[in-house]
Amino acid sequence: MTAVVVLVTTPNGKTSEKLSKGLVNAKLAACVNRLPGLNSRYWWKGKVETAREELLLIKTTRSKIPALTKWVKSHHPYDLCEIIAIPVVAGSKPYLEWISGSIH
Repeated sequence: MTAVVVLVTTPNGKTSEKLSKGLVNAKLAACVNRLPGLNSRYWWKGKVETAREELLLIKTTRSKIPALTKWVKSHHPYDLCEIIAIPVVAGSKPYLEWISGSIH
């Protein structure tokens, strides 16, 4: 099984829309879910920061991770953007086949 879910946080809806549309149009993702209203707390440059963000749940395949990472980095406004891939260990076979078929 090669499906993965990639997590990417964004600063706002405009960035989320740009990234989600671009990834799907470039066939780097079969689907992108946008979760607004995220409260993030994190270490940045030696101090604790708090920010309102959005989270993108990107459905893709392991083979697309390098190209997806490069694309996100080149279109994301953060100096250091979150790009974390989580392997899918099980799921609906037709859905997993749809992910693979949508981006190849």
